[in-house]
Amino acid sequence: MNRSIVITRYATALAKYAAESGQGAAVCSEAETLMKALGEVPDLRRMVSAADDVVSPFDKKKLLQTALGNRMTQELSRFLTLLNRNGRMDLVEDILRDFVDMYHRSIGIRKARLTAAREPSERLLQRLRAIVKSKTGCDCIIEVEVDPSLVGGFVFDLDDYLLDASVKHQLDLIREQFIEKNTRIV
Repeated sequence: MNRSIVITRYATALAKYAAESGQGAAVCSEAETLMKALGEVPDLRRMVSAADDVVSPFDKKKLLQTALGNRMTQELSRFLTLLNRNGRMDLVEDILRDFVDMYHRSIGIRKARLTAAREPSERLLQRLRAIVKSKTGCDCIIEVEVDPSLVGGFVFDLDDYLLDASVKHQLDLIREQFIEKNTRIV
């Protein structure tokens, strides 16, 4: 079966289970913590996605529980047991990411990514949140990344909307126009 379909099905199941139990916010918080741990600790990611004959399913769940400070909701614990039983623990990070996105959408929050040449001001972040709120009716969580190669400005990415207001992009456009004009002359 297609990997993305499997990820979506498991994430949807977790979202429904967490909503039915009334623990959506708690499970979402734990999922975000686990995703951060898996992203920051490559050895943890390798151990969790390793074959069952290398690391036992029980140990994989125990590692994730330890990453949460040995406190885990019953819903997430049961879900991880299900993933272990079905041999899908290698997909846990992607499933949790999809779940968090589903949960945020269900409560009217959208995620955006802002890549800027330097640390953006709080005023810019507030302005972007206000624009997203006025256009979509949803609140917005903005993940910030600093990329000095942009020279100046920023790139704002929200779902399938991309606003590239970087100096690097403007220079690339000028370069392309210059090359196009010079090839017509020759």
